[in-house]
Amino acid sequence: MTFKPRRIAALMAAASLFAVLPVTTAAAPAPAGQTAADVIPARTEGIGPFKRVVLRNVTMIDGTGAPAQGPFDIVIENDRIAQIKSIGSPGAIDPAERAAPGDQEMDLAGYYVMPGFVDAHVHLHSLSDSQKVPSDYILKLWMAHGITSVRDLGSGHPIEWLVDIKKRSERNEIVAPRIDIYPMFHQIRGPVNDAATARAVIQEAKKRGADGIKFIGGAPEDVLFAAIDETKKQGLHSTMHHAQQLVAYADVVDTSGAGLESMEHWYGLPEAMFTDKRVQSFPTDFINNDEQMRFGEAGKLWAQTAEPGSDAWNKVMDTLLERKFVLDPTFTAYLTSRDFMRMSRASWHDEYTMPALWDYYRPSRVNHGAYWFDWTTEHEMAWKDNYRRWMRFVNDYKNRGGRVTIGSDAGYIYNLYGFGYIQEMELMREAGFSSLEVIHAATQEGARLLGHDDQVGTIRVGRKADLVVVKGNPLANLKLLFGTGSVRLNDATGKVERVGGIAYTIKDGIIYDAAKLRAEIRDMVAKSKAERGLPPGPMVIENAGTAN
Repeated sequence: MTFKPRRIAALMAAASLFAVLPVTTAAAPAPAGQTAADVIPARTEGIGPFKRVVLRNVTMIDGTGAPAQGPFDIVIENDRIAQIKSIGSPGAIDPAERAAPGDQEMDLAGYYVMPGFVDAHVHLHSLSDSQKVPSDYILKLWMAHGITSVRDLGSGHPIEWLVDIKKRSERNEIVAPRIDIYPMFHQIRGPVNDAATARAVIQEAKKRGADGIKFIGGAPEDVLFAAIDETKKQGLHSTMHHAQQLVAYADVVDTSGAGLESMEHWYGLPEAMFTDKRVQSFPTDFINNDEQMRFGEAGKLWAQTAEPGSDAWNKVMDTLLERKFVLDPTFTAYLTSRDFMRMSRASWHDEYTMPALWDYYRPSRVNHGAYWFDWTTEHEMAWKDNYRRWMRFVNDYKNRGGRVTIGSDAGYIYNLYGFGYIQEMELMREAGFSSLEVIHAATQEGARLLGHDDQVGTIRVGRKADLVVVKGNPLANLKLLFGTGSVRLNDATGKVERVGGIAYTIKDGIIYDAAKLRAEIRDMVAKSKAERGLPPGPMVIENAGTAN
């Protein structure tokens, strides 16, 4: 049977003919670690894997940093890429060079194919978390945006909860990306106060199924460095949010020297380049637990460090480059700080943000990242300057051969799962990366960070068939990757239309109609709004009237 993109939606609607799992009407029992209220349903979406699928006429971005190439026929056999066949040149296809027929075929002329994206910083929340969103909603937002691998950096749930979901994903029982598990050190067993216990906690985490450890918070100096050392000894990966509580004795030079592999955000980096102080200059009334104070002062941090290109700047960069240290900036996580209106009124919130998540985003002294108590133009101006300096370092680091990945850290600060990942791509572009360098960071560099680059991250014979398919050229317009696509004037009709949105996400050779996944998500949101008596469209931020 041969099918083309315009027919695949109909086939997928009848996926019971092809799916690995039967379509069921009753929910399966809650797996271990899940509450009955937040069961991730058995997969009914997607078709395949097939014995042999041929993706015909594709333009390929292979993830290595090589320019777009094509046209090709790409052959997938079961869950692996079996052949990448050049079929001529644009406008001059040689039929004699085509790959042999497949059991299934897709005509993808006009489409670009990339490796599945790797989100290096996620948190899988659930109905039991403060965000109060179902995990299935998040998993499908990721997959609808081409994210086929994620690094979960702590969910607040037991490790076993995420191990169960990871295994179900590996078996493709649910719609979900591949998951690597990095519990937060202080959440594995609770606070630790001695080095011996720190080592025991790391050993325990490995036995329970962790792939790595994320460090954050106020671990004492001896505890922190013992834990980093033990992580290395146990063969676990490691990353760190260098929080203000410990950066005075553990900046990025200190921790990378101890064996830390990567860093999140930017904390700990400017502090390593201070030339006239040891710690950040805080107001005398500063209280770290006041999030507006904390994030407000964080926006002034890069202005206190060494100037770009200075000796101190270059010394730290040289050290990190020598250690092959990885930066995972998560620019998008703080984007609201420099432009509250842009992020809080992003168009995708109308149809894709759950009302419970909107409640969580609303200014609050309780919810993390809801620090808009009285956020001013002056705060935003400081953050704009912060971004300019921060982006300069990240781009310089990449230009000198440093490794940089794409991570979203969504679920906070008006940063929506899936959409925030594509925003991070655009922010890397703003920092100075070319679109090709952005795709490389999102694919091969992400896979290298996770230690899975022998399986995913590039389009290569023998690699897993994890692919992203989009109509149009994402190198010319990254907005095509957003679930909401890109606005375009159709000169032939004089009408404004929306184009783009990822067409298909392929994981393990299973072909998912990304538009169908997005429709499911919109239905989830619409149902939740209806249950609350909320109308479709934008949700308000104010809940106490307005000044006018």
